[in-house]
Amino acid sequence: MATTNITVRVDVETKSDFDTFCENVGINATAAVNMFIKAVLRTRELPFTVTDINYQEKNLVKARAVNSINNMRDLSIRNGNSELTLAEINAEIEAARKEVVKKQC
Repeated sequence: MATTNITVRVDVETKSDFDTFCENVGINATAAVNMFIKAVLRTRELPFTVTDINYQEKNLVKARAVNSINNMRDLSIRNGNSELTLAEINAEIEAARKEVVKKQC
């Protein structure tokens, strides 16, 4: 089978630690990298979790939004406003907006 080279840059200490690890388990770095590549291709996934930080932040924002909505719903129920129609809700919003405008003038 034909082979090709992959060049990877790592800092000197990381390379040394990796070489030591490989030696301790009885393989060399090339064998370890080949094992990694074949495992990825076999399982079609990385053998560790990689998470998009932006995705985590978006999920946190979404969770906070859902929590806020649930809190508002609970407050509405406690205040006896849980049965408002959409038209009534819109009317309350409009009234609140008008009140803000009055305070600004």
